[in-house]
Amino acid sequence: MLITAVTALALVAGVLTTLSTGALRSGVRVLLDLLTAAGLLRLAGDPGWKGLAGAVAIIALRQLLGAALSTPPPWSRQSPAPCAEDDHHLPLAVRGDTGKAGG
Repeated sequence: MLITAVTALALVAGVLTTLSTGALRSGVRVLLDLLTAAGLLRLAGDPGWKGLAGAVAIIALRQLLGAALSTPPPWSRQSPAPCAEDDHHLPLAVRGDTGKAGG
């Protein structure tokens, strides 16, 4: 009963954290930490191989997702500004000229 309650509260806390902060990463981290606690409670209640395998699976999942969430997303990098032959203002800047107005 306690393990089910902790698991349900972990899900609620993860969703509330995501909604209140707007950061999915924070919500997933809270969820994984509380699911780890639920797995350890399950292991304390059932110290057999099945309980140990469940706790190990939860901790391994937490470690893998934690490592994946700690890397920055690939879409947050900005591409370099184009400054090559197609940049029409570069020759003006090099010469210190302002160019013609209105044309």
